[in-house]
Amino acid sequence: MEKKKEELFVSGHTACAGCGAAIAIREVMKALGPDCIIVNATGCSEIFTSKYPESAWNVPYIHANFENAAPVAAGIAKALEVKGNDHTVVACIAGDGATYDIGWGPLSGSLERNDNVLYICYDNEAYSNTGVQRSGATPFGAWTTTSQVGNKIKGKTEWKKPIADIVAAHSIPYVGVSSMAYPFDVEMKVKKAAGMKGARFILIHSTCTTGWRHKPELTVKIARLAVETGLWKVYEIEDGKEKVNIQPKFTPVEEYFKLQGRFKHLTGNDIAFIQKRINEEWGKK
Repeated sequence: MEKKKEELFVSGHTACAGCGAAIAIREVMKALGPDCIIVNATGCSEIFTSKYPESAWNVPYIHANFENAAPVAAGIAKALEVKGNDHTVVACIAGDGATYDIGWGPLSGSLERNDNVLYICYDNEAYSNTGVQRSGATPFGAWTTTSQVGNKIKGKTEWKKPIADIVAAHSIPYVGVSSMAYPFDVEMKVKKAAGMKGARFILIHSTCTTGWRHKPELTVKIARLAVETGLWKVYEIEDGKEKVNIQPKFTPVEEYFKLQGRFKHLTGNDIAFIQKRINEEWGKK
């Protein structure tokens, strides 16, 4: 009988019921194992896992600011190198706000230097911790507190930033894109990246019950629909070559939208416009 893996991300934290980020982090830690150091950027995960005097982390952990998580992780990796430690994985865990926006400049520098860091972003598509403001990760048409809905403007007017492709343009060894609804895919990519050296980047789609305005029990169903509709592509880029890991079923994107309050304002024409873009990106007629 297979020995049960030790829980390195433990229960008792204060995440919202149905939090996709908490699920993603648990999956990540099961794949990483105990020989790691976690650098956690300011955001939801830092707030609900490290409130003094308690911690949900059963590994060495340091909280970094929104903007400097990647450099802090790079410094730790360099210190381990000086000490002759070539086995401990330094993993940076951050949300989309710290990755797409506030921390992007320092992250880009770390990628350009090919620092020996595994950077993992849980993408819940807004600044959920500070009031659900829009981020560069917020999808087109979504309501947030700073992309509101009125007669003329209906949610965010810009498309989601293609952060994984931007990261891949730095020619780093590995980029992986996954979803917390597919734990075996998350595990595969984290283990693969952990076994490499240099800069590695993994992006994990993670639902947010409060920001997305959906029922907690629908967390996994909604995350799966994002993949099944083709709205969220699960793929990896290794040595410059892209491989799609999960082929979508091309379920109508309306099925994904109708379960979330952040899209309830979209009309049939709005949804058709977004569906057309999805089809074009996948080369469907």
